[in-house]
Amino acid sequence: MYLVDTSVWIDYFKEVTNHATKKLISILDRRDPFGITSVIYQEILQGAASEKDFTQLKTYFSTQLFFEPQDAILTYEAAAKLLYLCRKKGITIRSTIDCFIAQIAIENNLVLLHNDKDYKQIQTIAPKLSLVD
Repeated sequence: MYLVDTSVWIDYFKEVTNHATKKLISILDRRDPFGITSVIYQEILQGAASEKDFTQLKTYFSTQLFFEPQDAILTYEAAAKLLYLCRKKGITIRSTIDCFIAQIAIENNLVLLHNDKDYKQIQTIAPKLSLVD
């Protein structure tokens, strides 16, 4: 099962062709199961260019499978630990949200489809993070 990151959706909507968008198109064409998180949902909606776009995005994405923290406190704690361990190794992660999304992928045994170098860096300290990039 795939967790599709905001970075891929942005490229997809901008019609950018890269490995991640090709994989997303393949997932959509084959109707492979995928999901998002509530944070990805928020990021997608806040990127809407118009009220019409917002409504269309909301209509589509609100019907998708959502993956949420298995335990709110422990998930956020584990996401913070990912960021802490990266920082301790001298790795700069640009977004705390990426650590949260990575943790959701780890907890739910999902393959994270992304186009964001932060996830590759997170994976160096969290080998359980399965990535498609």
